[in-house]
Amino acid sequence: QVQLVESGGGSVQAGGSLRLSCATSGLTIRRYCMGWFRQAPGKEREGVATITSGGVTNYKDSVKGPFTISIDNAENTLDLQMNSLKPEDTGVYYCAAAPTCTMVAGRLSLTSQHFRYWGQGTQVTVSS
Repeated sequence: QVQLVESGGGSVQAGGSLRLSCATSGLTIRRYCMGWFRQAPGKEREGVATITSGGVTNYKDSVKGPFTISIDNAENTLDLQMNSLKPEDTGVYYCAAAPTCTMVAGRLSLTSQHFRYWGQGTQVTVSS
């Protein structure tokens, strides 16, 4: 049984940083594509960053630079370092796993439909 458990969310002021972690069980992370998604109130879930076990990444344009996704194949964990946070980064952040990596226009997919397993989410609130 695959389980993904996010941690590290919280409330910060604009310009602050948070580090999210995703602990996995029931899967070997190096055999999966992993990703972070978020959902703001009243909006659809959107892809933030995705990564392969080999370290190939793709980011939503608005988070390139301040956000860094990383994977620890030995510990079966996925992290998201978020710096220079903005109020528009507020939302519930989800960890997700896909048995196969889907490419869209030559880049790793940021589409939620391409991911099979999901965590429960962790709230990130950025105040101005």
